[in-house]
Amino acid sequence: MADFVTAAALIFCLVATATHLVTIALALFRVTSSPARPRGLNVEPVSIIRPVCGRDHFDEMTLRSTFELRGTGYEIIFCAAREDDPAVPFVRKLIASYPHIEAKLLIGDDRPTSNPKLNNIVKGWAAARFPWIVLADNNVLMPKTYLDDLFRSFEPNVGLVCSPPVGSHPIGFWAELECAFLNTYQARWQSAADTIGLGFAQGKSMLWRRDILDEAGGIVALGAEIAEDAAATKIVRSHGLNVRLVDRPFEQPLGPRSVAQVWARQVRWARLRRVTFPVFYAPEVLTGSTLPIAAGVAAASSYGLDPLTVFAALLAIWFGAEALLARLAGWHLKWQSPVAWMLRDALLPLLWIEGWAGDTFVWRGNDMSVAKPAASSTPIANSGM
Repeated sequence: MADFVTAAALIFCLVATATHLVTIALALFRVTSSPARPRGLNVEPVSIIRPVCGRDHFDEMTLRSTFELRGTGYEIIFCAAREDDPAVPFVRKLIASYPHIEAKLLIGDDRPTSNPKLNNIVKGWAAARFPWIVLADNNVLMPKTYLDDLFRSFEPNVGLVCSPPVGSHPIGFWAELECAFLNTYQARWQSAADTIGLGFAQGKSMLWRRDILDEAGGIVALGAEIAEDAAATKIVRSHGLNVRLVDRPFEQPLGPRSVAQVWARQVRWARLRRVTFPVFYAPEVLTGSTLPIAAGVAAASSYGLDPLTVFAALLAIWFGAEALLARLAGWHLKWQSPVAWMLRDALLPLLWIEGWAGDTFVWRGNDMSVAKPAASSTPIANSGM
């Protein structure tokens, strides 16, 4: 029996390590092949809808980037719930600074769904004039090639193109930890899955063909799930189409973060994934380095290997590969990054348990539940979910 357990531990370590390296190779393929891929459909005309509420640390950078995209054939629609929102005067000032760009701000507190962010963009969807619509959170930093990059992945069998957030501009160690979750872990897995045809929507940036969502009931149809990106995935697949990601994900500048903010965000996402795609959530506990490395070290002595040497070698393989990905992809990489990666992986089993442990979470002051979508009765919150 002991021999069987030792062999199983070794096999688990080898398979998990190989899977880790494969996902990194697939993500590297995506980020390095992007310039060679031909541009997709014509990027004009496009309506860009950005919900805002309150002021974020990098609003000056992220919201201004909307006005500085390549090309002029697009309109920008900002959405706010209240006239007295702190973001409103800033957005109006931005609009006045770019008179050559068609842009407007819509204000209104519609609440047809339980999702505050979705409620804020309903009026924008109704006002959009063009058949292609981008939904982008306020904290997405748009490169000048933003529209080109989205359309590059919009192939004939695709119904929606998205981008996971890649953390940048962290201030403090806990923001480094958030980068560790967002970049070489979550963005890596999503890019790898998309490369083999298992793309899932991410609500940070979405390029829609308007007719697809209108056939499903319009923007309110995304309220069928507590997470609009899960609803988007299911709607697109119901049309026999695929969700694809951009080759090079767009940045989300983070600024300062507290440990409570980072943990709450990851628990929220874990519970949303558990409810919306439980089959894919169940094996997540096996994806970090903690359990495979522990299994490899435990099996080392039985095969005549020094446990400390095995431990050091596995650390070098796992996190050296992550460093290579971050460097070649141009993602955030500092001397603190490996420390943040190791802490992230140590937390992953606890995070997985938290994902199963409850249904509720607080998002920007809104008490929400993954169990029962219902009409929202709470004030609209910041759009950066």
